[in-house]
Amino acid sequence: MRFFVPVTNPSDMKFDDYRISPDIKRNLETLGFRRPTDIQYKAITPILKGDDVLAIAQTGTGKTAAFAIPIIDIVHQQKSSSRSEFLCCLVMVPTRELALQITEVFQTIGKHTLVKTACVFGGVDQEPQISKLKSGIDILVATPGRMFDLVSQGHILLDKIQILVLDEADHMLALGFIKDIRQLIHFLPKYRQTLFFSATINPEIKELAYSLVTNPIRIEISPKDPVAKNVTHSVAMIDMDDKRFFLERLIKEHPESKILVFVRTKVRAERVFKAMERVDIKTVTIHGDKEQKDRLDVMTLFKSGEVKVLIATDVSARGIDIPDVDYVINYDLPDVAENYVHRVGRTGRGVKKGLAVSFCSPEEKPVLDEIETFLGQKVSVLIIDKEEYTATVDLSLDNPNDWKALMREEEQKPKSKKKKK
Repeated sequence: MRFFVPVTNPSDMKFDDYRISPDIKRNLETLGFRRPTDIQYKAITPILKGDDVLAIAQTGTGKTAAFAIPIIDIVHQQKSSSRSEFLCCLVMVPTRELALQITEVFQTIGKHTLVKTACVFGGVDQEPQISKLKSGIDILVATPGRMFDLVSQGHILLDKIQILVLDEADHMLALGFIKDIRQLIHFLPKYRQTLFFSATINPEIKELAYSLVTNPIRIEISPKDPVAKNVTHSVAMIDMDDKRFFLERLIKEHPESKILVFVRTKVRAERVFKAMERVDIKTVTIHGDKEQKDRLDVMTLFKSGEVKVLIATDVSARGIDIPDVDYVINYDLPDVAENYVHRVGRTGRGVKKGLAVSFCSPEEKPVLDEIETFLGQKVSVLIIDKEEYTATVDLSLDNPNDWKALMREEEQKPKSKKKKK
């Protein structure tokens, strides 16, 4: 095990200082990437050298680019000196959304290079994916299920893989993919470069990591602080039945903000959607019951800003990588404290600032305590006095006891009678 020791201050380093393809540098400049984040600074050079890497970095630190930049350069340089055509890099990820987003990162950073990237995932027709594979690709981003289907059918050959990347390894284990990962090793060359990225580390993840990597460089980004420093956390104590009123108020007070709302279940997601619909707030939902096409359409609407509010379940938390999310709202606290980290990591990404607000009902207080223990710090409590609380509920368009609305109805009744005469 080797720890990476910086030889210079990362703030002094620029992407232009790396010995990588000029095309990649131009693409990074176009994207506004001038200086590497901590994880990028510590990972790019070892990966370019061919070292195995074991990286523990919380979400939102820029880790996709940390492995995409050097991998693209390695493949580009290789293809510049050789005409050989084979799949040389496999990136394994837990979800369809993540597969698509990582593929987009590779394609954007690799624009104008010789590198071809594609992705395969389940839930859609496999024929277009097979057609893409037959056209010849260098880097494949894949979810386990669909990948193994295509391997068994002979459409994917892994015998010449030079670089294996396992991203969001902890989430893959949580979803039960550990057997798939162990099975994968039998298809790969013994001598390869392995890059293992995870937001958290526990004994099971550690055991898996050490079974895959060889004398790796270990990188840890803020291991004592599991959440990015540029996310501001707060919690509001709100009764379960009143949460929709406070969500309505927050959205209406920040009409230009991009807001990601997390709920516990698919049913809750649709209920909150309907509650917002009743008060004329446009939202979209993403959860496990959505068809793949619908999920992609929803992500496009939210990503483009055409719809400012996305309501999601934890299943989707790891797959959502949308730029400029201003607020993450924990409408329901997560069942597992660790999921809080993955939720709030959707905002404050890279160098951007983000706000995470949790709605905590009395029955959720034990969960809040667990989250604070996991974070190693208290979450700042937003003080809501009784008058403000009552006003928020009373003034909601969704409140059946809204006295102002009732008065308006009473005022309109005589007028409507006169019109009928």
